[in-house]
Amino acid sequence: MTPIYQYCPRCAAPLHSENHGGFERRVCPAPGCGFIWWNNPTPVVAAVVEYQGKIVLARNAQWTTPFFALITGYLERNEDPAEAVLREVKEELDLDADHATLIGHYTFERMNQLIIAYQVEATGTITLNEELAEYKLIEPERARYWPAATGLALRDYLRTQGFDPQPIAPRRADD
Repeated sequence: MTPIYQYCPRCAAPLHSENHGGFERRVCPAPGCGFIWWNNPTPVVAAVVEYQGKIVLARNAQWTTPFFALITGYLERNEDPAEAVLREVKEELDLDADHATLIGHYTFERMNQLIIAYQVEATGTITLNEELAEYKLIEPERARYWPAATGLALRDYLRTQGFDPQPIAPRRADD
Protein backbone atom coordinates (compact mmCIF):
# COMPACT_ATOMS: atom_id res chain seq x y z
CA MET A 1 0.00 0.00 0.00
CA THR A 2 1.11 3.52 -0.74
CA PRO A 3 1.48 5.55 2.46
CA ILE A 4 -0.51 8.74 2.83
CA TYR A 5 1.66 11.64 3.87
CA GLN A 6 0.37 13.43 6.97
CA TYR A 7 3.21 15.96 7.22
CA CYS A 8 5.22 17.88 4.66
CA PRO A 9 8.61 16.23 3.98
CA ARG A 10 10.10 19.69 3.38
CA CYS A 11 8.92 21.75 6.35
CA ALA A 12 6.99 19.28 8.59
CA ALA A 13 3.75 21.29 8.46
CA PRO A 14 0.54 19.21 8.54
CA LEU A 15 -0.70 18.56 5.01
CA HIS A 16 -4.30 19.04 3.99
CA SER A 17 -6.35 17.69 1.10
CA GLU A 18 -7.11 19.96 -1.79
CA ASN A 19 -8.43 19.60 -5.31
CA HIS A 20 -5.43 20.27 -7.50
CA GLY A 21 -5.65 19.72 -11.23
CA GLY A 22 -8.91 17.81 -10.87
CA PHE A 23 -7.48 15.32 -8.38
CA GLU A 24 -7.47 15.19 -4.61
CA ARG A 25 -3.90 15.92 -3.48
CA ARG A 26 -2.09 16.34 -0.17
CA VAL A 27 -0.81 19.94 -0.14
CA CYS A 28 1.37 21.92 2.27
CA PRO A 29 -0.35 25.14 3.42
CA ALA A 30 2.86 26.68 4.84
CA PRO A 31 3.74 30.03 3.23
CA GLY A 32 6.57 29.69 0.75
CA CYS A 33 6.71 25.87 0.83
CA GLY A 34 4.40 24.79 -2.00
CA PHE A 35 4.90 21.02 -1.56
CA ILE A 36 2.29 18.87 -3.34
CA TRP A 37 2.24 15.10 -2.88
CA TRP A 38 1.29 13.98 -6.38
CA ASN A 39 1.08 10.28 -5.49
CA ASN A 40 1.57 9.24 -9.10
CA PRO A 41 1.55 5.50 -9.84
CA THR A 42 4.79 3.55 -10.11
CA PRO A 43 5.42 1.98 -13.54
CA VAL A 44 5.85 -1.81 -13.45
CA VAL A 45 6.39 -4.20 -16.36
CA ALA A 46 4.81 -7.65 -16.52
CA ALA A 47 5.50 -10.59 -18.82
CA VAL A 48 3.31 -13.38 -20.07
CA VAL A 49 6.26 -15.70 -20.68
CA GLU A 50 5.76 -18.45 -23.24
CA TYR A 51 8.25 -21.26 -22.71
CA GLN A 52 8.17 -24.55 -24.60
CA GLY A 53 4.55 -23.95 -25.60
CA LYS A 54 3.40 -23.23 -22.04
CA ILE A 55 2.97 -20.16 -19.88
CA VAL A 56 5.31 -19.60 -16.94
CA LEU A 57 3.69 -18.54 -13.67
CA ALA A 58 5.86 -17.93 -10.62
CA ARG A 59 5.41 -17.47 -6.88
CA ASN A 60 7.28 -14.64 -5.21
CA ALA A 61 9.42 -15.80 -2.29
CA GLN A 62 7.81 -13.19 0.00
CA TRP A 63 4.25 -14.33 -0.64
CA THR A 64 2.90 -16.53 2.14
CA THR A 65 -0.05 -17.83 0.13
CA PRO A 66 0.45 -20.26 -2.74
CA PHE A 67 -0.37 -17.71 -5.46
CA PHE A 68 1.34 -17.84 -8.86
CA ALA A 69 1.48 -14.83 -11.16
CA LEU A 70 3.30 -13.27 -14.09
CA ILE A 71 6.91 -12.15 -14.02
CA THR A 72 7.00 -8.49 -12.98
CA GLY A 73 9.51 -5.80 -12.15
CA TYR A 74 9.98 -2.10 -11.78
CA LEU A 75 10.82 0.09 -14.71
CA GLU A 76 14.21 1.74 -14.19
CA ARG A 77 14.87 5.40 -14.91
CA ASN A 78 15.26 6.06 -18.67
CA GLU A 79 14.54 2.39 -19.46
CA ASP A 80 12.32 1.42 -22.36
CA PRO A 81 9.46 -0.76 -21.01
CA ALA A 82 9.94 -3.43 -23.69
CA GLU A 83 13.63 -3.70 -22.78
CA ALA A 84 12.75 -3.72 -19.07
CA VAL A 85 10.47 -6.71 -19.43
CA LEU A 86 13.18 -8.66 -21.28
CA ARG A 87 15.61 -7.75 -18.48
CA GLU A 88 13.16 -8.95 -15.82
CA VAL A 89 12.64 -12.29 -17.58
CA LYS A 90 16.40 -12.77 -17.69
CA GLU A 91 16.92 -11.68 -14.06
CA GLU A 92 14.11 -13.70 -12.55
CA LEU A 93 14.02 -16.82 -14.74
CA ASP A 94 17.41 -16.72 -16.48
CA LEU A 95 15.60 -17.12 -19.80
CA ASP A 96 16.47 -15.35 -23.04
CA ALA A 97 13.99 -13.44 -25.13
CA ASP A 98 14.70 -10.95 -27.87
CA HIS A 99 11.28 -9.45 -28.52
CA ALA A 100 8.41 -8.22 -26.37
CA THR A 101 4.92 -7.66 -27.76
CA LEU A 102 2.71 -5.17 -25.93
CA ILE A 103 -0.51 -6.61 -24.50
CA GLY A 104 -1.73 -3.44 -22.79
CA HIS A 105 -1.57 -1.36 -19.65
CA TYR A 106 -3.54 -1.92 -16.45
CA THR A 107 -3.98 -0.07 -13.18
CA PHE A 108 -3.20 -1.90 -9.96
CA GLU A 109 -4.85 0.41 -7.47
CA ARG A 110 -3.96 -1.51 -4.30
CA MET A 111 -0.25 -0.87 -4.93
CA ASN A 112 -0.70 2.40 -6.89
CA GLN A 113 1.03 0.91 -9.91
CA LEU A 114 0.63 1.13 -13.65
CA ILE A 115 1.29 -2.32 -15.11
CA ILE A 116 2.66 -2.38 -18.66
CA ALA A 117 2.18 -5.95 -19.85
CA TYR A 118 3.99 -7.77 -22.63
CA GLN A 119 4.13 -11.24 -24.14
CA VAL A 120 7.56 -12.79 -24.65
CA GLU A 121 8.72 -16.11 -26.07
CA ALA A 122 11.69 -17.31 -24.04
CA THR A 123 14.33 -19.98 -24.42
CA GLY A 124 16.96 -21.52 -22.18
CA THR A 125 16.76 -23.35 -18.88
CA ILE A 126 14.68 -21.89 -16.08
CA THR A 127 16.79 -20.94 -13.08
CA LEU A 128 14.93 -18.91 -10.46
CA ASN A 129 16.61 -15.97 -8.76
CA GLU A 130 16.21 -15.17 -5.06
CA GLU A 131 12.97 -13.25 -5.63
CA LEU A 132 11.04 -16.35 -6.70
CA ALA A 133 10.24 -19.45 -4.66
CA GLU A 134 8.84 -21.70 -7.38
CA TYR A 135 7.24 -21.76 -10.80
CA LYS A 136 4.82 -23.82 -12.80
CA LEU A 137 4.14 -24.27 -16.49
CA ILE A 138 0.53 -24.05 -17.63
CA GLU A 139 -0.93 -25.03 -20.99
CA PRO A 140 -2.55 -21.89 -22.43
CA GLU A 141 -5.91 -23.62 -22.86
CA ARG A 142 -5.96 -24.47 -19.12
CA ALA A 143 -4.84 -21.07 -17.83
CA ARG A 144 -7.18 -19.14 -15.55
CA TYR A 145 -6.92 -15.48 -14.74
CA TRP A 146 -7.31 -13.47 -11.53
CA PRO A 147 -9.34 -10.24 -11.41
CA ALA A 148 -6.42 -7.81 -10.99
CA ALA A 149 -3.98 -6.05 -13.30
CA THR A 150 -1.61 -8.87 -14.27
CA GLY A 151 -4.45 -11.39 -14.31
CA LEU A 152 -6.37 -9.19 -16.72
CA ALA A 153 -3.27 -8.94 -18.91
CA LEU A 154 -3.08 -12.75 -18.98
CA ARG A 155 -6.79 -12.91 -19.85
CA ASP A 156 -6.41 -10.40 -22.68
CA TYR A 157 -3.38 -12.19 -24.08
CA LEU A 158 -5.13 -15.58 -24.03
CA ARG A 159 -8.12 -14.09 -25.83
CA THR A 160 -5.84 -12.86 -28.65
CA GLN A 161 -4.68 -16.48 -29.01
CA GLY A 162 -8.25 -17.75 -29.47
CA PHE A 163 -8.82 -19.04 -25.93
CA ASP A 164 -11.74 -18.25 -23.65
CA PRO A 165 -10.05 -18.09 -20.25
CA GLN A 166 -12.14 -18.37 -17.11
CA PRO A 167 -11.54 -16.51 -13.86
CA ILE A 168 -10.09 -18.27 -10.86
CA ALA A 169 -12.96 -19.18 -8.57
CA PRO A 170 -13.02 -17.00 -5.45
CA ARG A 171 -11.97 -18.77 -2.27
CA ARG A 172 -14.71 -19.52 0.21
CA ALA A 173 -14.32 -18.55 3.86
CA ASP A 174 -14.40 -22.23 4.87
CA ASP A 175 -11.61 -23.28 2.44
